Amino acid sequence: MISVRRVTPVCLLLWLALGWTLGVASPAGPAPLRVLIVDGYSNHDWRLTTALIRGILEPTGQFTVTVSTAPATADSPGWDTWRPKFSDHDVVIQTCNDLGGGPRWPRAVEEDFEAYVRNGGGLYVWHAGNNAFAGWPAYNEMIGLGWRKKTFGWALAVGPDGRTIRIPAGEGRDTGHGNRLDTVVHRLGDHPLHAGLPRSWLTPDIEVYYFARGPAENLTVLSHGFDPDTKQEWPLEWTVDYGRGRVYTSTFGHVWKGDTQPARMRCAGLQTVMVRALQWLAGRPADYPVPADFPTAEKVSVRGDIPLPATP
Repeated sequence: MISVRRVTPVCLLLWLALGWTLGVASPAGPAPLRVLIVDGYSNHDWRLTTALIRGILEPTGQFTVTVSTAPATADSPGWDTWRPKFSDHDVVIQTCNDLGGGPRWPRAVEEDFEAYVRNGGGLYVWHAGNNAFAGWPAYNEMIGLGWRKKTFGWALAVGPDGRTIRIPAGEGRDTGHGNRLDTVVHRLGDHPLHAGLPRSWLTPDIEVYYFARGPAENLTVLSHGFDPDTKQEWPLEWTVDYGRGRVYTSTFGHVWKGDTQPARMRCAGLQTVMVRALQWLAGRPADYPVPADFPTAEKVSVRGDIPLPATP
């Protein structure tokens, strides 16, 4: 016989308090993930990129989003005191890009960033962030592949059988891309953040990077897309293990000068995958639901305008 005892309101409150203290989720669900966006300069439109990311994430109710904006030059006010508190966050979204002429971060910030990821932090490298900091060795290890010269390191392509092809430094081209095109995303393997998604889905107007290069160590390719110029499949999403940390990179999310509400950011596929990637990076189950409007291999799915946060 099962004994059922009455739970008094006082007992219930004590139980909830104990669960909170021990880090056990309450019936309301887990606490929102703490996300830090790092921006400040780029050859892309970094201000609009940050606004669009926030406009996608915040309405889900699953995230609290903070922004840390790097001073544009080493002579800018605040450069000596700019110290993002990476360790206060579950995941960092890195969009800052010195390819347009910005500086390397202060060495103290780089060291904090390296320690954050190495010790178990989650890092989402957002599109232009993949182009950044070619002269920073640890950053190259974190991203695995980046926008680099052909002499820089390994490039990875994907063969017809789904196997990864390693291309040595000096062979092929510098990293580049052709015209932006609607591109079929082909999944490789069964990564947790892709669970329940179709094996292939069409995303609008993206850049397929060819010959992205780097150390390419501890790297797993998650998906690939076809580039008509090189007539080759190239990685679109990949992960890297860096110490105890997880890194996710994709070439989705291009926001260029003159864009307002680009279809590539309003894609239901991108918006779903980015939420799941953040969950996985934070060590949580990637269980954000697959929406009814997720794209198919034959048809894109572009949602309405993304709500932009008010400018301060």
